[in-house]
Amino acid sequence: MRPATLTDRRDADRQPTHDRGDLVVLGVEAALLLAAVAVGAVLNHRGVGLHADAAPLYATWQPHVGWGTPVAVLVALAVLGPGTRWARTARWGPLLAAGWLAATAWTLALALVDGWSAGITRRLTEQAEYLHEVPRVTDVPRMLAGFADRILDFQPDSWSTHTAGHPPGALLVFVGLDRVGLGGGTAAALACVLVGATVTVSVPAALRASGAADAARTVLPFLVLLPGAVWVGASADGLFTGVVAAGLALLVVRGPAVALAGGLLLGCALYLSYGFVLVGPLALAALALRPAGRARALLAAAVGVGTVAVAFTLAGFAWWEGYDRVVQRYYQGWAADRPYTYWIWANLAALLLSAGPVLGPAVRRALLAARAGRWGATAFRTGRWGATADGARVGRWRWSLPADRARALGPTVVLPAAAVLAVVAADLSGMSKAEVERIWLPFVVWALVATAHLPARHRRWWLAGQAATALAVNHLLFTVS
Repeated sequence: MRPATLTDRRDADRQPTHDRGDLVVLGVEAALLLAAVAVGAVLNHRGVGLHADAAPLYATWQPHVGWGTPVAVLVALAVLGPGTRWARTARWGPLLAAGWLAATAWTLALALVDGWSAGITRRLTEQAEYLHEVPRVTDVPRMLAGFADRILDFQPDSWSTHTAGHPPGALLVFVGLDRVGLGGGTAAALACVLVGATVTVSVPAALRASGAADAARTVLPFLVLLPGAVWVGASADGLFTGVVAAGLALLVVRGPAVALAGGLLLGCALYLSYGFVLVGPLALAALALRPAGRARALLAAAVGVGTVAVAFTLAGFAWWEGYDRVVQRYYQGWAADRPYTYWIWANLAALLLSAGPVLGPAVRRALLAARAGRWGATAFRTGRWGATADGARVGRWRWSLPADRARALGPTVVLPAAAVLAVVAADLSGMSKAEVERIWLPFVVWALVATAHLPARHRRWWLAGQAATALAVNHLLFTVS
C-alpha cells in the first residue's frame, strides 16, 4: 500500500472545512429561496405584475397527490439504492440504456402526479402552445416565408405566445409529428419526455469521450433524478434540452463527420430557441475537450451550423429579423410588467429548484478543483508553447493553447463553468424574467457535471435531496409549461 504523503494529509485536514463550506452554500441557497418566495408573495399581494402566482416559479399553489406519486417514490428509491451501486461497475451500453429508461420513468411518474390528462395529454394543447398552431400550418414553405410577419402581437394572424417567442423550428417539430401520424397532445408530450431523457446518454457520453469515464458514472444518477424533470414532462423545453445535449456530445467524440452531425444539431437548436446562441461557450468547451482533431472538428461543426442557417434563410426566415421582432413581442406581453429588480435574483432561486440543492455545493467544489489545478494547466500551456532558438513563439500551437488548458482543468470543471457563464448572461440580459426553471434546462444538465467533485460518502445524501426537491415541487404546486 502506498504510504500517505504530506499532500494526502493536507487534503485530509482540509476536508472538514470543505464540508462546512458545502453547508454554508446550502444555507445561502435556502436563504435565497425563502427570500424569493417571501418577496414574491408580498409583490403578488400588492398587485405587482409578476405573473407568477407561486413566484419564483411559474406555477400555482395546489398541494395534491396522484397515481404517479408511488411510482416516483419507487424510482427514486431504486436509483438511490441499487442504481448508484450498479452504476459504478455496469458495462457502458447497458448503463446508458438503464439511465435513459430510469429518467423516462422518473419524468413520466412526476408528470402523472397531476394525472394523465392534466400532466400529459393537455399539457401542450393550451392556447399559448405550439399545438394550437399546428392545424393552421397547411403550407410549410409559405409558413416559413411569412413567419416573421406574424410574430408581433395585436394583429389578426399573430402567432400564439410560445410560437411567436421561438424560431419556426420549434413549430416545425410538432407539425412534423402531426404529418407522420403522431399528432395531438399525448404524442407531443411523450416525444418531449423521451427526447429530454436522452441527456442521461449524451452528457455521460461526452464525459467519457473526454477521458472522464469515472465522472460520467458519478454524474449519471444526478441526471436521472433531475428535479428539472418536473418541466421536462411535459414541455417543449425538455425536447430542446435533449437536442442541445446530443449536439454538444457529438462535438467531443472523435471524427470530423461526427462533429458535422453535432453542428447540424446545434444549428437546428438555434432555430428552436433564440436563447441558444448562449450554447456557444458550451460548444467551444466541448470542442476544446476533444482528444484530437480540434481544428477540423471546429470547421466541420461550423459547416453544420451554417448549413442549417442557410437552409432556413433560403426558405424565407431570417433569424436576425425574427429575433428583432421577438424582442418587441416580448415587451408587448408580461415582460413589460415583470420587474427586473426582482427577477434578476429570483431567477436564481427558480434555477435552484430546477437543478436541485446540489448545484451550489457542486459548483463550489468544481471551482476549488479549478483553483487547485490552475498551476498544472499553466505548466501544460507553457510546455506546449515553448520558443524557437531565436526566441520566436511556436505558431503551430496557437489553436491548442486554450484547448490544452481546458483539457488540463478537465471536463468536470470546464463544462459546468461554461454552463454557469451562459446562465449568468441569460439572467443579466433581461430576456429571461421568470419561467427559467424550464428555459434554462439545457444549461442545468451541464452545470450538474460538477457533481463529480462531491465526496463519495456524501453523494447519496445529495441525490436524496435532489429527489426530495422534485417530489416537493410537484406535490405542492401545479406547474405550468
